[in-house]
Amino acid sequence: MFEIVFLGTSAAAPSIHRGMPAQMVIARENRFLVDCGEGTQRQILKSGVGFRRMNRILLTHGHLDHILGLGGLLSTIANWEEGIEYLEIYGGASTLERVHYLVFGVALRGFVPPMSITLHELSPHMVIFEDKHMQISAFPVIHRGSDNFGFIFQQHEHRPFLEEKATALGIPAGPERASLVRGENITLADGRVVTPEDVLGPPILGSKYVHIGDIAVLDDDIYATVAHADCLVIEATYLDEEVDIARSVGHITAGEAARMAAETGVKTLILTHISRRNSERAIRDEACHYFANTYVARDFDRFRISRGHPVQKLTPNGN
Repeated sequence: MFEIVFLGTSAAAPSIHRGMPAQMVIARENRFLVDCGEGTQRQILKSGVGFRRMNRILLTHGHLDHILGLGGLLSTIANWEEGIEYLEIYGGASTLERVHYLVFGVALRGFVPPMSITLHELSPHMVIFEDKHMQISAFPVIHRGSDNFGFIFQQHEHRPFLEEKATALGIPAGPERASLVRGENITLADGRVVTPEDVLGPPILGSKYVHIGDIAVLDDDIYATVAHADCLVIEATYLDEEVDIARSVGHITAGEAARMAAETGVKTLILTHISRRNSERAIRDEACHYFANTYVARDFDRFRISRGHPVQKLTPNGN
């Protein structure tokens, strides 16, 4: 299960109601901050999420509206009573060049932070994180400049434990069943050997969440990457009537994002990176014309992505 908390949903500059781009993705005990626009540390506090267990920051690209909050965030964390032990920041080479100067040359210059800070350079299809439950990988996108990335959060396949079969085989509740779930054979008291194949059902695909920041080209590779995602988060900086402007500055339109979702089997589309030039209603109406299950994210919106269930919006508003 993944939970997404939108900390900032504006494009390029903040508005009265929208902060700069940032999202927190919560997966069990792990928290991943995706982008870090100006003022993100305050948004984290206001959201109630807090800083604990936020050990990894994933940056889509190096434009200031997506990274400028790193200085304030790290300064805040460094002075927080309940700090974190380590922080890993992931981004393309040119992004990390800017981040290094911003963090070590400005925000933490002459100051030794209480946590270790490591910068990791992303490469196409690099696995960023993996445990027994999930994997996070990066994929390249085209925006302005080089080293732009999106991220795939993918739960591993799961084989359900079939209680009725286990009971019929006389397997007692307790450690024996736990061993079978882990993929281990067991021997019952009467000498019978039971294998996981005897009590596990067919594999069920895990939840797939795809995050794309700013992007200019929706090519075949991007279509293949987002295909059948349970949830796609992507920018909607412009409307279809502004497509020429969008192209000139390396963006797409809400209509293009929605048409891609409809054509690739995406289950839920969430649009963010909202420009002050367009109303939320206009963006939603354009997108929903092509793909009905669309949300336009607002700051502090929360969504839950669970295996086998529709994406659930946890915060009430007009979407």
